[in-house]
Amino acid sequence: MRVLVKLRNAKAQAYDLNYYNKLQGFIYNLISGTEYGKLHDKEGYKFFSFSNIFPLSSREGDNRNIIIASPNNNFIDAISNKLNERKDPIHIGEQEFELSDIKKIKVKLKSRAELITGTPIVMRIPRENYGKYGIDEKYDSVYWKKKHSFEAFIKQLEDNLFKKYKSFHKAEIVESPIFGQFIFKKSVVNHIIKNGKEHKVFGSLWEFNFNYLSSEQRKILEFGLDAGFGELNSLGFGFMNLKG
Repeated sequence: MRVLVKLRNAKAQAYDLNYYNKLQGFIYNLISGTEYGKLHDKEGYKFFSFSNIFPLSSREGDNRNIIIASPNNNFIDAISNKLNERKDPIHIGEQEFELSDIKKIKVKLKSRAELITGTPIVMRIPRENYGKYGIDEKYDSVYWKKKHSFEAFIKQLEDNLFKKYKSFHKAEIVESPIFGQFIFKKSVVNHIIKNGKEHKVFGSLWEFNFNYLSSEQRKILEFGLDAGFGELNSLGFGFMNLKG
């Protein structure tokens, strides 16, 4: 499930290039005092993702939006309830907004579907797979970049999605190939703050096309639409949208 948070610029304000961490902080502040209050300290998958603030706009009074998604409906309910209780302006970093509306959305896939990245997908390839993909690096893992094979990206993406699905549902699934047709858009580099230091994160933008999805594949992809594709979802990466 996802929640569309509709906002208005409370003042004229410049776009904040480092808002990733600040938007994550906004979400963690929302769930403080709920059963998810300690999620930030939890090891492993957090099972939520979020969009950019869109559209780009700096004028006072302009409408803006954020989408927060999770396969955990109770998590989305907790966020929605906290937002409904708010009377004061919303601050995300230096940006200030007025809350105008909240709408919960359940995305359902049909047998034919097109998915697009809302935020970059981040995938790392572990050292044990270097030989398989012809990678020569000294590090224990390497970010997937355009110079690496598409096979490496798709395989790591599928493995990551299957692992998250099994971890969330605590159930086994048939791990058959799910990504057949895809369009690579471009590579991107983002910066995140970790332990007070700025780090580069290498990601990529994609479109995925599916001509026929079985009911099992739809369940897995609907999960991925909410949990996020790839790694670092709770930092704002791998947020996905249904095209059209």
